Amino acid sequence: MIDQLGAALDFHQQALSLRQQRHKVLASNIANADTPNYKARDMDFASELQKAVSTSSSKGLALSRSSERHIAGQGLSSALDHGLKYRVPDQPSLDGNTVDMDRERTAFADNSVRYQAALTIINSRIQGLKSAMQSE
Repeated sequence: MIDQLGAALDFHQQALSLRQQRHKVLASNIANADTPNYKARDMDFASELQKAVSTSSSKGLALSRSSERHIAGQGLSSALDHGLKYRVPDQPSLDGNTVDMDRERTAFADNSVRYQAALTIINSRIQGLKSAMQSE
């Protein structure tokens, strides 16, 4: 029963985690808007979510062993594993910075709204599961 509850909420948990990581990347871009030679970064959310859901179904990230006598283990993927890509600037700047503040603010606001929507959806799913478990 608990496994089914975990599976029901796993997709939303993965989506929230990726939204949070994207939020950090976009905030970093905005914070470094005046830093010379800073390269703006972002992730392809849809492909990263698809990867995260497929790896969560395989129960984690497999770790390699340097000896057969070592204990086999599984680890969690870190933020560095997600496919961050550099943005191609619309208009190059003289100092080498590729942050476009209009694009970053738009992406930041869009990500915030989608994060809040994901929280609302997961909250309604939990409330629905709670009401289904309670007797009348």
